[in-house]
Amino acid sequence: MGKQNDGITTSSDDFKLVGDSNFVRSNPRSDRFPVRRFHHVEFWCTDATNASRRFSWGLGMPVVAKSDLSTGNATHASYLCRSGDLCFLFTAPYSPSISASGGLGPPSMTSLPTFSYSACVAFAAKHGLAIRAIAVEVEDADAAFHISITQGTKPVSPPVILDGAVTIAEVHLYGDVVLRYVSYKTPASNCNNSSPDSWFLPRFEPTDEVSSFPLDIGIRRLDHAVVCVHELGPAVSYVKRFTGFHEFAEFTKDDVGTDESGLNSVVLANNDKKVLLTICEPVFGTKRRSQIQTYLEHNEGPGVQHLALMSEDIFRTLREMRKRSGVGGFEFMPPPPPTYYRNLKGRAGDVLTDEQIKECEELGILVDRDHEGILFQIFTKPVGDRPTLFLEIIQRVGCMLKDDHGELNQEGGCGGFGKGNIAELFKSLEEYEKTLDARHVARPASA
Repeated sequence: MGKQNDGITTSSDDFKLVGDSNFVRSNPRSDRFPVRRFHHVEFWCTDATNASRRFSWGLGMPVVAKSDLSTGNATHASYLCRSGDLCFLFTAPYSPSISASGGLGPPSMTSLPTFSYSACVAFAAKHGLAIRAIAVEVEDADAAFHISITQGTKPVSPPVILDGAVTIAEVHLYGDVVLRYVSYKTPASNCNNSSPDSWFLPRFEPTDEVSSFPLDIGIRRLDHAVVCVHELGPAVSYVKRFTGFHEFAEFTKDDVGTDESGLNSVVLANNDKKVLLTICEPVFGTKRRSQIQTYLEHNEGPGVQHLALMSEDIFRTLREMRKRSGVGGFEFMPPPPPTYYRNLKGRAGDVLTDEQIKECEELGILVDRDHEGILFQIFTKPVGDRPTLFLEIIQRVGCMLKDDHGELNQEGGCGGFGKGNIAELFKSLEEYEKTLDARHVARPASA
C-alpha cells in the first residue's frame, strides 16, 4: 500500500527529511503574521453534554462556560472546559428544524458563526469523537486569514466580528480539521473574570455548577498538537508556506521506530515556539502496519491524533487521573518493563532523585532529556471507540529564560519530544492493537 494524496497541492520539492541526528535547529523568525498562543481546541460530537463532562472529570477541567438552549442558542450546544490556559470546547448540533424556526423563543443566538449543522453531523459520522478546530490567538484574525489565502491555503470561514469585540476566521489545515484564528479588539481580560466574553468568546455565559471532585489537578496548557497525514513532505511545505512557521525538530523511523513499525515526523513552530504543531506520516515495509496508518484508516483520513497537555506537576496530575481511570476517566497505555526504570538512573540519575525515579515507575511515567532539559510524559489509550484520538500528559523541566520584559519563561520544546520514548509508546500500541480485531489492525504492512 503506497502513500495517498491529502488534497494538498503545495510542492514538497524543497523538503528533505534528514532525521534528528543531522537536523540543525534554527529560528528564522519567519511568521507571516503575529501568532500569540494556542487559544482553544474544539471537538465536534453528537452529545456535547456527556463529552464535556467526561473530559471535565478525567482531566480535572471544570465546565466554566456554555452556549446552549439556556442562553438562547437553539443551533448548537457548546460547553467549555478549562484548566489554566487550556480550553477544550465541545460542540454538538440541535435539531435542524428547531434551529431553523428559532427554537421556542426569539431568533437563535448562535455563538459560533462558523458552525454548520450538516458539516457537524457528517464530521461526527465520519470521524467519531474528534477535533474539528485548532484555534490560535493572533494579533489580527482578518489579516491572518487574508495572508493565509494569498499563500495558498483554502478558506473555510471568512472573518466574522462577534459583538464588535472578537474576530474569528478559519482556513483549511488537514483533512476536515481547520485552523481557527481568534483576535481581540482590545487585549483579552484576565481569565479569572466571571464573564467568558471577556477572555473567551462573546455569547458564552458562565456556568454555575458545583463539583465535589478536585477541579484542578495541575494541567495548565496545550504544549503541542499532533496531526497525521498520508504524506509528510507536501503537508509540511503547505503549513510552512501559509503560516511562515519554521521546522523545529524532525524524526525518522530510524530515530523513533521499532522492529515492528514506525513513523516520520516534523515539528513546526511559530516564532516564539508557543504554538507547536507536529505532523506525522506512516512508514511502510515493516512487520506491522504503522500506528499512523491505523489512525488514518479509522479516522477516515488526516486529522489530529493526539494533544500534549502540559502539567505543572505531573506526579500530582497522574495520581488524580489514575484514580479516575476506571470510573469514567481516561485509561493509560501499559507501562514499560522494569528494565526501563533501572536504566533510567543511568540516563537521568544526575537530575532525578531515586524517589522521583521510583514514583515514575509507580505511575508509568516515561522520561527523556536533551541538552537543555527534562521531559516527563505518559500517553492515554484512545479516548473513544476508535483507535484514533488519545492524550499525552507532559511536564518540561529546565530551559527558563528571561523574555523582553525580564520575566522568566520556559523555552518551547524544552527536553525534546520524547525521541527516546516513542519506541516504548509504539511497543505499547502494538500490544494494545493485538487486543483489537486482528482483521482490521494487525494485517501485514504490505496489505
